[in-house]
Amino acid sequence: MATMTAAQRRAQARVEYDAFIQGCATNQLLARLSDKWVSLVVCALAPGSLRYSDLARKLAGVSPKMLTQTLRALERDGILTREITPAVPVRVDYELTPLGQSLAHLLTAVKDWAETHMDEVHVARESYDATLAPQKEPVPR
Repeated sequence: MATMTAAQRRAQARVEYDAFIQGCATNQLLARLSDKWVSLVVCALAPGSLRYSDLARKLAGVSPKMLTQTLRALERDGILTREITPAVPVRVDYELTPLGQSLAHLLTAVKDWAETHMDEVHVARESYDATLAPQKEPVPR
């Protein structure tokens, strides 16, 4: 059995979709999926299709530019579809694909976990921050 060079091992890993390799496509996909707006868009669309304006209202704080970029990226990745209905004004609806629905189960679980455990995280943060606070030494008299 021939030995492989490091470059050959990296090339083989890319073919096998090893997310721990920076240049791997799965690594790049994980980077996209870990984006806050991606997660929130997918969770917002989990119950069903929404118009662009409804998504913008639901996702407080998202800029129109960021929402549009996020929606385009998710459409490109096959996570959602966009349907344009000619009207005045034009109606644009977004809906998760079957691939997006399978992702929505995971991201909704993460969102639910965060909402359920936020109080515990606050306590942990306060405890951690308290250990980093400079200790005041008594002033000698």
